[in-house]
Amino acid sequence: MVLDEAGLAGFTMEAVARRAGASKATLYRRWPTTGALLVDAMDATYRPFPAPDTGSVTKDVTEILTAFVTLLERTPFPRLLAAFIDAAERDPALSEIHQDLTRRRREPMLAVLQRGRDRGELPPDMDPELTTDLLTSPFFYRHFVAHRPIPRRMVGDVVARVLFPNT
Repeated sequence: MVLDEAGLAGFTMEAVARRAGASKATLYRRWPTTGALLVDAMDATYRPFPAPDTGSVTKDVTEILTAFVTLLERTPFPRLLAAFIDAAERDPALSEIHQDLTRRRREPMLAVLQRGRDRGELPPDMDPELTTDLLTSPFFYRHFVAHRPIPRRMVGDVVARVLFPNT
């Protein structure tokens, strides 16, 4: 895929058209901007995780975080995300696209946490947005800032400490 091979800078309508064997006009009929094409390309390649519903908030959150760690460790996604975040800092249109992509990727975790709260597994005053931040941030930090491997037990440790801090 052009995005994986060329990164964000090389992701142009021309490059995608060339790879697809199509004209730029064909692409522009479906995607009016490179940003719109980028959103669909990122979603097609790195789909948001579905919101599992095993009946256990612990199992559901663990499933999402395990898939997230795999994405961080075994795909080009982190490199693309870093480039995308950097570009979005300078381009308001990309910033909006980044916000949309981020929102969609958070939705499964938010849904799982809300269900857990509704079933009484989590406290009624639990804030799903903040809890999502607390659950995912250690993995972002470990990968992007510390450049350290993510131990297998870390998912379970984070889930236990964030969701059930007093146990």
